[in-house]
Amino acid sequence: MFLPRRPGRSGPDNLSDMTLDSQLLAILACPDDKGPLLYFADEASLYNPRTQRRYRIDDDIPVMLIDESEVVDDAEHARLGAKAEADNISPTFES
Repeated sequence: MFLPRRPGRSGPDNLSDMTLDSQLLAILACPDDKGPLLYFADEASLYNPRTQRRYRIDDDIPVMLIDESEVVDDAEHARLGAKAEADNISPTFES
């Protein structure tokens, strides 16, 4: 199956090529508790460690609907926490 590249992009069209605008990230909050999120560009997701909810990003658009989010189990929560620490990922804003 052939997928065209998005205009203005070079290289493979994959998840690691995806980034959200820093101004958008600065205002994104969890719709559940209104707190900051962790942005995992390489996994196309935003994560709230307080509620263990992960929000997917489709075509560079965050899907910020509670009903569309995924509640992760404790093992995935630990993995994401360790990844955030190892990759120096900071919250989308300071609460």
